[in-house]
Amino acid sequence: MQPLSIGLIGDYNPGVPAHVAIPQALDLAADVLGCTVRTEWLPTEQLTSDLSERLAAFDGLWCVPASPYASMDGALRGIRFAREQARPFLGTCGGFQHALIEYARNVLGLIDADHAESNPETSLPLMVALECALLEATGTIVLQSGSRVAALYGQSEVVEAYHCRFGLNPHYEVLLTDTDLRISGRDTGGEVRIVELEGHPFYVATLFQPERSAFKNHAHPLITAYVGAVLEQCAGTPASAGAAAWNAG
Repeated sequence: MQPLSIGLIGDYNPGVPAHVAIPQALDLAADVLGCTVRTEWLPTEQLTSDLSERLAAFDGLWCVPASPYASMDGALRGIRFAREQARPFLGTCGGFQHALIEYARNVLGLIDADHAESNPETSLPLMVALECALLEATGTIVLQSGSRVAALYGQSEVVEAYHCRFGLNPHYEVLLTDTDLRISGRDTGGEVRIVELEGHPFYVATLFQPERSAFKNHAHPLITAYVGAVLEQCAGTPASAGAAAWNAG
């Protein structure tokens, strides 16, 4: 079997723990599923034009932490491709933030939706500084009953690790009402921490960094389900209990 090819949307920096963890986390998940994964970094400055052929070469895409990106437009192009072309997608930390911006701009038509970190003067600050920065922090997340993410975890609450300072502006959460981008996890204060896209093979974005589980040599359920969805889409047959749970959600 050919290795699964996963493109990592982001600007690699060996000093960023998440960037070190992500390939390890994917390998751990692949070991559980009996497959192999090949990763390739996709610098955001190289995604600023129509690169559909290049992106189409990947079986899955992951928008990684460490924003602001060298090119926000490049990151948004990569996310949009995954959403529109049904490529299994995972977005963590900065990937979560920009997945929401991409959806607001290109699906909801809110072209001014922006990130207060990179554009503090924006008229529509979809992403704003958290009241309490989550730097090297852990927190409890309450999963939405009946969500696909809850099925993947197999429990109603989880504890996850963060390294972020920005998140969804609570004033704009209402924009997601009655859309296909569903809220599937909140912190104990009620703020959005996980979203999932209905009608997509696999599309999950988390403000936390599940990849950090690799430092404990632990295969994370979300990452395993993500790799399972990539494997299933490539093979055309169910690849794992995680992928099956996603499809049944």
